[in-house]
Amino acid sequence: MKKILTILALLSVATLSFAQKAGDKVTFTSKDMNGTAITSEIFAKNKITMVNIWGTFCPPCIKEMPDLAKLNEANKSKGVEVVGIPIDIVDRMGNILPKPKADGEEIIAKTGANYTHIIPSKDMMNGLLRNIQAVPATIFVDKDGKIIGQVYLGARSQKDWQKIIDDLLAKQK
Repeated sequence: MKKILTILALLSVATLSFAQKAGDKVTFTSKDMNGTAITSEIFAKNKITMVNIWGTFCPPCIKEMPDLAKLNEANKSKGVEVVGIPIDIVDRMGNILPKPKADGEEIIAKTGANYTHIIPSKDMMNGLLRNIQAVPATIFVDKDGKIIGQVYLGARSQKDWQKIIDDLLAKQK
């Protein structure tokens, strides 16, 4: 059964219709999983921010999280940061759902995904995350808060993500 669910999750990735596209500016106000206020100003401190949208119900999302943690550490000196957004820990109005949030915290701890995870706010649910239909979905944002490149659907290995990061860095000024 688990194998069937994983296959269905991977197949559903192809149905993603993303609300924003390359060049669009990402703006939000929210909190991280620790309750610390966070805004889209987070992007200004990096050349590139990798934004990984994931779900607590998603085996491929969870499987790639240790690699994302390694990427985050390996690329800090290059001005790259990984940020996670667990999409299913709030309702459409941005109200925190206690059980899914606790599940998310447990997943983060178990996978060693010690990078920043942002709780989706109402403005994020109505903007950046509006048309997310499948996860994982990953976008990259430049220091000005603009989406660069494409939306990457599905999980990837650390090696594959590193190639994408290196290609995007080479295109940055």
